[in-house]
Amino acid sequence: MRSFAFRAAVAASFALASASAAVAPGSPEKGKTAFIVHGCFQCHGTVGQGSVATSRGKVLYDTQLPIEAFIGFVRGTNRAMPPYSEKILSDADLTDIYAYLESLPKPADYKMIPLLNNP
Repeated sequence: MRSFAFRAAVAASFALASASAAVAPGSPEKGKTAFIVHGCFQCHGTVGQGSVATSRGKVLYDTQLPIEAFIGFVRGTNRAMPPYSEKILSDADLTDIYAYLESLPKPADYKMIPLLNNP
């Protein structure tokens, strides 16, 4: 009985360690570089604002996805964006890109811009 409990505790600690490693905070600086180098900016804009010209790139600066869902989407998308395997973008690269996107300032609410609110 003790060995089962010990093995279960060890397995649980490995599971927690690997889960926390997957959501470890990335580097926004490295993420910006990866975002540019891997061509994400071509559809999503240099600051994740999306693209009016291609109308394909979604806005990314305000993602509501948790990191796990973000990585899952990039790996398995079947939409206009091609899926990126780990050979192209590692989990570390995607974690850095996610950190970069999370670091971007959100745009001002249009209601707070006087010029846009004058009749």
